Amino acid sequence: MVRAALATKPGEKRRLVVFGPGHPFRGGVARTTTELVRSLQARGHEMHFLTPQRQYPGWIYPGRSDLDRDACARLDCAEAALDPLNPLSWFGSRRRALALDADAWIFPYWTWAWAGLWHFLLRGERPPAVAVVHNPADHDAGFHQRLAARLVLGRCQALFTHARALEEGLAAVYPGAPIAFHPLPSPDLGALPSADEARAALGVPTDCRVALFLGLIRPYKGVDLLLDAIARQPAGSDWFLVVAGEPWGNLGDSLSQQVRRLGISDRVRLELGWVPEPEVPRLLAAADLVVLPYRSGSQSAVAPLALGAGVPVLSTAVGGLPEVVRHGVDGWLVHPGSATELARALEELDRSRLAALAEGARQGRGRFTWDGYAEALEGLLTRVTSIEDK
Repeated sequence: MVRAALATKPGEKRRLVVFGPGHPFRGGVARTTTELVRSLQARGHEMHFLTPQRQYPGWIYPGRSDLDRDACARLDCAEAALDPLNPLSWFGSRRRALALDADAWIFPYWTWAWAGLWHFLLRGERPPAVAVVHNPADHDAGFHQRLAARLVLGRCQALFTHARALEEGLAAVYPGAPIAFHPLPSPDLGALPSADEARAALGVPTDCRVALFLGLIRPYKGVDLLLDAIARQPAGSDWFLVVAGEPWGNLGDSLSQQVRRLGISDRVRLELGWVPEPEVPRLLAAADLVVLPYRSGSQSAVAPLALGAGVPVLSTAVGGLPEVVRHGVDGWLVHPGSATELARALEELDRSRLAALAEGARQGRGRFTWDGYAEALEGLLTRVTSIEDK
């Protein structure tokens, strides 16, 4: 049973409990959840942030570690009170959350690995719950992963997501549920080093156009298609590709073999491993273009990251990416799944066009802000708590 919230009027300050990963864990969900807590706190709400003692089981996470103490700010309102992998601990987690007597609970949904904990917390009497839906189900999800998502999201009183396309998809699956969206904002990276300085530090040629793929490397992200696109560039092309990110499973070996097979070792730099937060500004400063060659996907935190740094984005038109990347303004959009289209786009993006798109990215800074993100979620909370009071 969902109990009525204590605060229901628009603009009224609330006591909120946010669940999810934060410091010292890394990843887009941890960063987004941390920034949401900070932004709601800055808007005057009383925040309690219940974080995990561990984030993923070792067999599901392909990297060496999911810790990075520089990835997220350490917040005073955070408390390590969750363990998604130990069901015996969930009773204590739920008692702790209920004792905070919040107006609403907020939690991210992105993977079935946390679904058991979320489902347990949402049972019985509690405040209204809002899920921040990063992914409606895991990438390449099978029946059981999709069922896990349905069992959790179907218990929530409202859903918040990051693109209109995702909002429409959720509305079709959860008819009648209050749903809102706001694109992911860009983090504040501060001043970037100069391109020459960044390229010298990375050992990247200074006289080339540099394309960058940044982020966790998984099959759906299409890095293999991007390598094919580089191989299809005409003789004398000055494109140089940097792939920086941690590979999923054996993808690292597969991509290294592909580079050798295509004979493009002199035009590609593979930096296969987790990219520490202090390295991100240097990589972006060295790049003329960030490429998101996704075969599929819901959205990407890399797109606003790049645009916020003034770097244009070449992306496939999947999920909510066309809502963030504006074709011909601050980026370039192509159909997914085609190395030919990626190759053609790289040819079309000469230095003059890249400069114009970079200017568009710089002028578009501030389109999406964390304060605006928090305000959009506040509006959804007002709708939910008003419904619960009736």
